[in-house]
Amino acid sequence: MNIATQAAQIGLDWDTRTGAVTVPIYQTATFRHPGLGQSTGYDYSRSGNPTRQALEEGIARLDGGARGFAYASGMAAIANLLLLFRSGDHLVVTEDLYGGTCRLFDQILVQYGLSFTYVDTSDPEAVRGAIRPETRALFVESLTNPLLKVADVAALSALCRERGLLCIVDNTFLTPYLLRPLDLGADVTVYSGTKYLSGHNDTVSGLVAVRDQVLADRVYFLQNSVGAVLGPQDAWLTIRGMKTLSVRLDRQQENAGRIAEWLARHPRVRRVFYPGLPDHPGHELLARQARGFGAMIAFEVDDKALVERVLLNTELISFAESLGGVETLITFPQVQTHADIPPAVRERLGINDVLLRLSVGIEDADDLIADLDQAFGGGSQRPGPGNR
Repeated sequence: MNIATQAAQIGLDWDTRTGAVTVPIYQTATFRHPGLGQSTGYDYSRSGNPTRQALEEGIARLDGGARGFAYASGMAAIANLLLLFRSGDHLVVTEDLYGGTCRLFDQILVQYGLSFTYVDTSDPEAVRGAIRPETRALFVESLTNPLLKVADVAALSALCRERGLLCIVDNTFLTPYLLRPLDLGADVTVYSGTKYLSGHNDTVSGLVAVRDQVLADRVYFLQNSVGAVLGPQDAWLTIRGMKTLSVRLDRQQENAGRIAEWLARHPRVRRVFYPGLPDHPGHELLARQARGFGAMIAFEVDDKALVERVLLNTELISFAESLGGVETLITFPQVQTHADIPPAVRERLGINDVLLRLSVGIEDADDLIADLDQAFGGGSQRPGPGNR
């Protein structure tokens, strides 16, 4: 079935007793045993909960994995996956990575003997050159945050197979609706389910899909042992959001394409990062490997003073962290999402004091462009019905 159909059907067949078309919220910590040495398949909600299981089976199906896992947040999911490794192991990592992931790697996990090398993972040869004898995995963002570099997931997965490495892909920006890394050879996909998958800025969750059953068994052992699992209420909210993933992303991408083109023509915008634009370095690659370009845009304005003016003067667009919801949000990565990256590294990567990041929602594109226009100070041509 098409992914849009699979997403809409998550949890549909769970309540066979009543025929409820949505999976119930099993708000229980424990489960009664039918007899000594017998189990219904559920014993304690850390180990397994029916609502969470419906979500975990759903993400596994959407990604084409052997098994899925749901965590209390995207960072909890990543932290749990990194427990697959031991002291002395080395990972190659995307250089313009989400700041929270860098914080986890550089300020916490290094204390336990893991080491990390940051490279431009849009360049497979740079990845190859960073591999050491003690390297055990590649951790790559399929579309980087915030500079929207495109990873060649197929080439990187092949390199990992050649060198005996795990290939872990953070696919948050694209979701399985647009890109299925496991189909391209990756071993694991990880998501901040808070973002596009939930899609309504009303819950926090993390999701993982694993291609191989043996590896999935190891991940389950870690999930159950550590216990950073998603509660049934938030699992239900994530399922609810995933059912509309396709229609939301279709609208968000359409809006993002129009806004990116408008920004590219704006006299106060110095540079636009959006892979849907034909001049983006990763445009052709993403067109081959994915079914869309996503709905994230980053752009540089021509003056530092303009950053605050834009952030504080939008009326429809909210100045807020996070992304992927139905509401359009704008952030300033240098001081918000990537503050934990050392200043010199931020500057080298291009996460500078004139860079803004836009998460495009499902509102009317003309209204969003008009809001940006007035926040900039007006003066550019606003789109009308004839410019759609």
